[in-house]
Amino acid sequence: MESNRLRPGLTQISWNRLLPMLRWHVGRLGNLGKIGIGLAVASGIYFFLAVIPQETELQKLKDRAVTLQAQVALKKSSTSVMETESGRKMSGDQALQVFYDFFPRVDSSPFWVRELVRVAKKQGVELSSSEYRLINEADARLARYEMILPVKGNYRQIRAFIAEALEVVPAMAISAIAIKRENITVDILEARIEISLYLNK
Repeated sequence: MESNRLRPGLTQISWNRLLPMLRWHVGRLGNLGKIGIGLAVASGIYFFLAVIPQETELQKLKDRAVTLQAQVALKKSSTSVMETESGRKMSGDQALQVFYDFFPRVDSSPFWVRELVRVAKKQGVELSSSEYRLINEADARLARYEMILPVKGNYRQIRAFIAEALEVVPAMAISAIAIKRENITVDILEARIEISLYLNK
């Protein structure tokens, strides 16, 4: 019982000794050292309050994109033997032709670009200075229309734009997303979305 009574007193004594020592060490740091410690503490707070939530939102966005692409592939891809509406089975060549017929024609790319612009306006996302490049390999049945879309908006708007774009343009795949924000007080984000649109030649 006596030892229990002594513990608060010992703790108070230890703290009274420790506090001047801490003050002495802080005093030795000087102004630059104090500023350094302040920046380190601020960086830690910023990391937990801003960076980690952004990484979580970005991962959710990527997971959503992967899920939608998988759903499209599951619905539209054909196997070597598949059933038609009449119940007849098709050969491998017929099934492969059905698979390629799913993709839009290569000359329809302007329409799909306009669809992306329409979806962006609908979701309140700002598109600017987009880059487009058609990759047409001679030995491939599909051409690839690569697009780099710099967009601005908040998380909700960008997430909604990507989700609806994948539904509206099912032959589209997102290959990369990069998101940045100027500082923690700004709600508007800048995103760089790399898209591949697969077209039937």
